[in-house]
Amino acid sequence: MAISASTPPNSPPFSDLLRHRFTCTPERPKHLNLHSAGPPNAHLSVHNSPHLSALSPAPADPDADIRRLCIHGDLEGALRILLSAEGRRLDDDAYIALIRLCEWKRAVDEGSRVYSRISSSVISLSVRLGNALLSMFVRFGDLLDAWSVFGKMMERDVFSWNVLIGGYAKSGFLDEALDLYQRMLWSGTRPDLYTFPCVLRSCGGVRDLIRGREVHAHVFRFGLSSEIDVMNALITMYAKCGDSATAREVFDGMPRRDCISWNAMISGYFENDECAQGLDLFLTMRDLSLEPDVMTMTSVISASGLLCDAKFGKEIHGYAITMNFLADVSVHNSLIQMYSTFGDLGEAGKIFLRLDHKDVVSWTSMISAYEKNGSPEKAVEVFQQMEENNVTPDEITVSSVLSSCASLGRLDIGTKVHELARKTRLTRCTNVGNALLDMYSKCRSIDKALDVFRRMPEKDVITWSSIISGLRINRRSFEALSFLRQMHVDVQPNSITFIAALSACAAVGALMCGKEIHAQALRSGLGSEGCLPNALLDLYVKCGRIESAWTQFNAHEDKDVVSWNIMLTGYAGKGHGDLAVSLFNQMIEAGVHPDEVTMVGLLCACSRSGMVSQGWGYFDSMEVMYSITPNLKHYACMVDLLGRAGHLQRAHQFIKDMPLEPDPAIWGALLNGCRIHHQVELGELAAKQIFELDDASVGYYLLLCNLYADNKRWDQLARVRKVMRERGLEVDPGCSWVEVKGAVHAFLSSDESHPQIKEIYAVLNGLYERINAAGLTSPEDESVDEIEASKFDIFCGHSERLAVAFGLINTTPGMPIWVTKNLFMCQSCHSLLKSTSKILRREITVRDTEQFHQFKDGSCSCGDEGYWGRSTK
Repeated sequence: MAISASTPPNSPPFSDLLRHRFTCTPERPKHLNLHSAGPPNAHLSVHNSPHLSALSPAPADPDADIRRLCIHGDLEGALRILLSAEGRRLDDDAYIALIRLCEWKRAVDEGSRVYSRISSSVISLSVRLGNALLSMFVRFGDLLDAWSVFGKMMERDVFSWNVLIGGYAKSGFLDEALDLYQRMLWSGTRPDLYTFPCVLRSCGGVRDLIRGREVHAHVFRFGLSSEIDVMNALITMYAKCGDSATAREVFDGMPRRDCISWNAMISGYFENDECAQGLDLFLTMRDLSLEPDVMTMTSVISASGLLCDAKFGKEIHGYAITMNFLADVSVHNSLIQMYSTFGDLGEAGKIFLRLDHKDVVSWTSMISAYEKNGSPEKAVEVFQQMEENNVTPDEITVSSVLSSCASLGRLDIGTKVHELARKTRLTRCTNVGNALLDMYSKCRSIDKALDVFRRMPEKDVITWSSIISGLRINRRSFEALSFLRQMHVDVQPNSITFIAALSACAAVGALMCGKEIHAQALRSGLGSEGCLPNALLDLYVKCGRIESAWTQFNAHEDKDVVSWNIMLTGYAGKGHGDLAVSLFNQMIEAGVHPDEVTMVGLLCACSRSGMVSQGWGYFDSMEVMYSITPNLKHYACMVDLLGRAGHLQRAHQFIKDMPLEPDPAIWGALLNGCRIHHQVELGELAAKQIFELDDASVGYYLLLCNLYADNKRWDQLARVRKVMRERGLEVDPGCSWVEVKGAVHAFLSSDESHPQIKEIYAVLNGLYERINAAGLTSPEDESVDEIEASKFDIFCGHSERLAVAFGLINTTPGMPIWVTKNLFMCQSCHSLLKSTSKILRREITVRDTEQFHQFKDGSCSCGDEGYWGRSTK
């Protein structure tokens, strides 16, 4: 039974392959590209002599001459005779000899030329001639011509089907290979022992267990259940499809087994995370005195790493030495990976250094070992040695090095690796693109990350999650949420995506948007996966919904230390030191051991609430009671605790007595305390220490500017501003976000582009008039000189006024308004919003970089001790 060539397998369709061939195939060279050795004088190209057939007399027996020349490997001579015999039909043996020689020499153009001659002189192909052409085109990877040949064959044998099925499977068209197998059965052709291994590998490749079981039944039907190669393929298929139990049944039922059988079953267990069973089978293999091979050893060594059993891993290492397997580089590579899994970089490094001939896997294994074990600088160093040894990296190498650059913030090296990846065309690999996104994002080059994202040919869920997270950490949360909406068109988000998106919502105070994302996660069945519950808890805390956060906290049964830390930080941010202390006590009673972050939150809560003695008590008990050695963050909290309470000299002495070298953050805490209590001289000393360590962070210059402004030192303020301009240090423009009806709206300082800007300014002007009429202080009437007014504009921007006015326009009376701001709020804006909350009877909450300000009935939750006014004087 023949099948029509007009009905090829589903993919690649005949029309698509044909179109690809004539639009993508480069123009063939004018000269024959003969790479194989031939007779010394056989160098004349057929294409150089278009009239060769007219000039040379036709041989008496071209069939015999072609066969003779093919036996001697003279492809040029055989093709010359083929051209000279124009108009004559050669016999199949001559054509087959030519075809086999082209296949052997990988002469693609010459093979196509022979096929063109055959097509012009032969209407239908015999089985032998068709099979020869099929074998040649499949070897060349030319499925279009292979399918064309298959269609011209009036009859086909099992070899014809096997070659074509194998060709499709090898090219990655596994579903199409399985479709061909079904057509083979329909045609009445009986599969043989060469058919089933390829078909079973295809079933395993697409993880189609149902179809794999059908093929298993065919193996029994056609009497091939005793063929060892077929049974080995069955074991592999079941393992690939996740059914290791049936794979073991096949293995146990085999009348005889070879090393491949054992390897297939052992590696099948490992692939399905059943390492204990795989290692047990390996020990059984040893008990039966069966010799393992290199593949066995690499599988077992890798599994030892997955089990994290260092003792067993060393025993396997010793066994590999005893059995003389260390001559093979793949065993060394597996040992490097195993020891890196144990965190034993010393032993991994020794094995790496002992390798005389290191391949790309060896270098990559060592680089990855350092990168995954927290030594990114060593990973970069090994990569540079790899370059010096002229070893070309693969996509795994590049991804590991880029990850190390991201950890180190080494944009310079990361950019060079990107250029190398571009030259070696590795940027087309999705995992390399994802690593580039992560590197550029963490090195604060988000625009380059966006450029990489746009150029990536294929984007998976990791790609989208990386760019959303990258935009978030680069303070472009608004765009991050926009990318989440675009993502839904092509890719389904996972829990990592939702966590990054919820973090973006928390950054801009988009509570309703965050709830919508949470609902999407619940519909996807991911609502309680991983860190997602904690991300939702963090959203409530950062949006100031402490009550909702408390409800979420209690509803989450599997509370870890991160959950407690989020709530503790939330209370600290609200200035609720007493509640933070109470929560900490509950945490200890619940048996949850605090970590470094817990103590930072607790000390911060004590600092903001003026609980000096309690803060000292917790600091002194950290190491004794909780085995936590204080780090720089804890010392910074203590300086902040003393500074806010006005104990500035004590804070200064505390810094001098520190066992650690103080960093800019610790001196910054002292500078902030000096600003609060108007201590200019000590503040200048702190600033000097800061700028010796870090002269590029804008925040410290702003603290010093505010110190001078609060003390009317306008000359010094102007001098600092001049230094900032000379060093190119610019303050981020004031930006505020307000969420209205589930949509987040952003307002920049002095923004005139918003479609409702005229209404917004009209509302603000009306507010100023009503505040004056009520006898309250109006921002427009405050007596400040020009320099102080410019200070407010520079360090505040008043963008929250626009956001609040927009909220007033677009919400019903009485509805609370929530605003998030990227800078701190000035005293002028604070006064305005206090008065607004009283006149309009609205609750307005603004979260700036320092704290929450909840305005209600003309008062603020900060007690009028904001960033600009906390002073005991």
